[in-house]
Amino acid sequence: MIITDMARFFEIGRYAGVGAIAFVVDFGVLYTLSELFAIHYLIAATAGFGCGLVTNYLLCLKWVFNSRSIKSSYIEFLIFAIIGVIGLIVNDLIIFILTAVVGLNYLKSKLVAAGLVFFWNYFARKYSLFSTGNTKLGGSYVCR
Repeated sequence: MIITDMARFFEIGRYAGVGAIAFVVDFGVLYTLSELFAIHYLIAATAGFGCGLVTNYLLCLKWVFNSRSIKSSYIEFLIFAIIGVIGLIVNDLIIFILTAVVGLNYLKSKLVAAGLVFFWNYFARKYSLFSTGNTKLGGSYVCR
């Protein structure tokens, strides 16, 4: 039990590290598109989220999760992206509400949104894609 708890602790830590890298990509694209190219903050936030999504997926495969539930990389990325799109909707909704309704700066709104969406993404991806107990979608296998 302790080993499992420690393994989960380190896995969440690695996911947080990967999330931090993906967030830098996401936030960098948001800032660059909004500030340098004058693109509306919600469009820029969506583009940044997409870039962060791809970064997150590739790093999760390489560094975070030990097993995969789906053998097809195409299907796996599709489900990963669907979870990400749900996160994107929540992300953009939070940014919109905090920016347009509450009056918070869009970059500060993004920080709040990223913190909340982090938990959704981790647990949804962990239990649907990278759990050894999930064999309904093609069987689990070690990916590192």
